[in-house]
Amino acid sequence: MIMTDYLDELVAYICDCTIDDLPLAAVQRAKSVLADSIAVIAAGAQEKEVKAMTDQVAGPDDPALATIIGAGRRTEAAKAALINGTAGTFLELDEGNQFARGHPAIHVVPAALALAESRRLSGRRLLIALILGYEVGARIGIACKIRMSMHPHGSWGTVGAAVAVGKLLAYDRSAMRELINVSSSLTLATSRRTMLEGGLVRNVYSGVSGHMGILAHQLVDAGFNGEKDGLKTVFGQVVSETFDTNEMTAGLGTRYEILRNYFKRHACCRYNHATLDALLEIMAEAPAGRISYEDVADVKVSTYSLAAQLCDQRPINTLAGKFSIPFAVATTLVHGHTGVECFTPEAIHNRSARELAQKVRVVEDPKLTAMMPDRRPSRITLNLKDGTRLKAEAFINKGDFEDPYSENELLEKYNQLARPVWGREIAQKIYGEIADVDTISDVNEFTSLFAS
Repeated sequence: MIMTDYLDELVAYICDCTIDDLPLAAVQRAKSVLADSIAVIAAGAQEKEVKAMTDQVAGPDDPALATIIGAGRRTEAAKAALINGTAGTFLELDEGNQFARGHPAIHVVPAALALAESRRLSGRRLLIALILGYEVGARIGIACKIRMSMHPHGSWGTVGAAVAVGKLLAYDRSAMRELINVSSSLTLATSRRTMLEGGLVRNVYSGVSGHMGILAHQLVDAGFNGEKDGLKTVFGQVVSETFDTNEMTAGLGTRYEILRNYFKRHACCRYNHATLDALLEIMAEAPAGRISYEDVADVKVSTYSLAAQLCDQRPINTLAGKFSIPFAVATTLVHGHTGVECFTPEAIHNRSARELAQKVRVVEDPKLTAMMPDRRPSRITLNLKDGTRLKAEAFINKGDFEDPYSENELLEKYNQLARPVWGREIAQKIYGEIADVDTISDVNEFTSLFAS
């Protein structure tokens, strides 16, 4: 077999790395990512479409298998990864990585957690698998430039999920290389238009990645093989025309992508976030911390190219609303915040929000586009009916690694999502168990609380 140097180096690192080799900061961030992902999945599982999907897909409850988070049921690992990954995307609150231009954790966590549960593996093994799966998936996203017509969900995250599974099962170098090559061919032909048009199929992309990550392991275990370098072919020629292999190993073992992640608190697409950060700054300076939406004559948003695409003034459903700057601005002014309640089916059809959204104009500013990817800037101008003009701008999204949320802010988010599902006491216990997950010999010690 002809070996590829970068892939050899990557595989050797994955297989040889132990949790003791990692900086404490990376381990602690992995715990934060795990807690955040579990809360986001649990809350997303309450959406009617996810409940219906669970009934269609899950099959008979089996307490010996993996948890469908937020549903109080268990099923085989691949199905649990599919459902949990889908649920975790629904609310647009899952964490991400701006350099990878996507969301590594929601592809990796469902697969890793489901397999760790079904195999009764330790918390330490779960954490190292999460960190390395995240690392590989994010690095692929950095190394390639996925076609603009594609959605990043369901693409390189599949390989990240597979690597996490392989690490959990202690794959040797030969098997890990094969796993990467096989999983690279199991990516989806995803469409970016789905998110703009409210196509809910988009929410299943990340769930499919987790499912495929487990399937890749099953295929390799059964003797299937892939290309000699599936990564370079798929991510350099099929879904992208460039793949910088140097990015797969640059700073490997010293730079950790999980430490460059971001968390979200606005319950909508990240491309909205700079605009909403700026809007909330304006609102915070107003009397009583808000502006009456009835006083707004019109709004202008100048932003970068990707965000400027989010210009739909009449979103048809919750997903379309989350990918609409006009609606996000309007619903924030109507409700006074940017939480989950602003993007429910009821909120999407709120007459005041819909009427105000039609007064919000979004334009691209080439100077702001030129600041990407290190910055995701936006400027917003509110013209009030009395002639007052209010302006603000944001260049770094709140929650990015340059301006991170505090532990207390992340805990507040966790509680807002987890307590309605499990109640205060159980949610608190789950959070405490995750904080000490590296001391747990069997992850079922804390996942069993999901059924409470």
